[in-house]
Amino acid sequence: RILFFATSLMVGGVVAICGPIGFVGMMVPHICRLLIGADHRYLTPATLLFGGIFLTLCDMLARTLIAPAEIPVGIITALLGGPFFVWLLLGKSASKRGII
Repeated sequence: RILFFATSLMVGGVVAICGPIGFVGMMVPHICRLLIGADHRYLTPATLLFGGIFLTLCDMLARTLIAPAEIPVGIITALLGGPFFVWLLLGKSASKRGII
């Protein structure tokens, strides 16, 4: 129980500091799997590369969208990640029901 509590505190601290990385870490592997396939020899390096590129592009967009002010990059990743997961969930459930 103590280990679980300590781990929860550490993860909470990391998420508080590095918030946007969580959405990137959930979204990028799904995008890469859709584009590249399930072969992990190619999927893992592509995910690493695309994750860095994606977060860099989101950061550039956050810095230049309403310059000289700056939008937190977490807002950009959430605005892109939320609809992506809705599309992902609706696409899978619709294909199970025979709609797509």
